[in-house]
Amino acid sequence: MKFCSECAHPLTVAIPEGDNRPRYVCTHCGTIHYQNPKMVIGSIPVWQRAGEFKVLLCKRAIEPRYGYWTLPAGFMENEETTGQAAVRETEEEAGANVRLGKLFTLLNVAHVHQVHLFYLAELLDLDFAAGIESLDVRLFAEDEIPWDDLAFPTIRTTLELFFADRARIRESGGDYGFHGGDVTRPMRRSDEPAPEQPD
Repeated sequence: MKFCSECAHPLTVAIPEGDNRPRYVCTHCGTIHYQNPKMVIGSIPVWQRAGEFKVLLCKRAIEPRYGYWTLPAGFMENEETTGQAAVRETEEEAGANVRLGKLFTLLNVAHVHQVHLFYLAELLDLDFAAGIESLDVRLFAEDEIPWDDLAFPTIRTTLELFFADRARIRESGGDYGFHGGDVTRPMRRSDEPAPEQPD
């Protein structure tokens, strides 16, 4: 930030009295401009019918990570719940109708000041289409997931956890769990070799 949104005066960076970290401070009107992590909310849309079990992914039409695959997700808006944000982003990016399930992952991405949340979701029909932020939208079985071309580490982590839970459920029953954690690995540059696929 360069200017105060309250009075348009230039800002300085200082540790306010009683605080313990630098903030953008307006010395003219006294406003302290706090900056907090952004919430990125999405879903894991699943189509399960007649022996099929597939996950819906979107190919990004915007930067960062143009042309890479992702779960439908985006920044939470004011005046909406996390569940509403997940449904809205799924509709906007994939044109998909879903029934939202429970929260599946909560991943802290502290190095970019974000928290990513993904909900389980059931696709209600196959009437989906790419939104303006997507080049393509497609269903993938587990062995078809484009692991080398996933957009973000949180997407890979969420999908790895999702398919691990599904394998456990198929083997011994139960239900999908809730997974929290920290994601510290950076995005892979386009000129870097792809990471190893999960076992």
